[in-house]
Amino acid sequence: MRKDWDAYFMDIAYKVAERSTCPRLRVGAVIVKDKRIKGTGYNGSPAKLPHCDDDGCYMINGHCKRTIHAEMNCLLETTPDERKGATIYVTHQPCTECQKLIITSGITRVVFSKAYEPEINWFDYAPHIEVIHLG
Repeated sequence: MRKDWDAYFMDIAYKVAERSTCPRLRVGAVIVKDKRIKGTGYNGSPAKLPHCDDDGCYMINGHCKRTIHAEMNCLLETTPDERKGATIYVTHQPCTECQKLIITSGITRVVFSKAYEPEINWFDYAPHIEVIHLG
């Protein structure tokens, strides 16, 4: 049976996650508009800085602060026009900071696979954003 579009693009997000350089959690993201991939991102260190795989995770309050999140990297790779009305596929539910960036970016649909309960779910306050947990 042929996969639906959400399953197809989520599979690609998981493939993108394989590029992650943080062994704690490998996350991938894909921005799609009109069934076309506009950008991808994975969690990794800023350009020209050491990666967790090389120098270890930089932990503060149980979170690695060395990496840029997959969603942020994906947003940085796309233009405002590409994001407007687009869908972002993420292997894991976005954290509160990524949620705020997604809401502001013009993306109107978020599809994620693995649930993560952030301290605040900003998507609850953004009725213009459709959120789908594929589970």
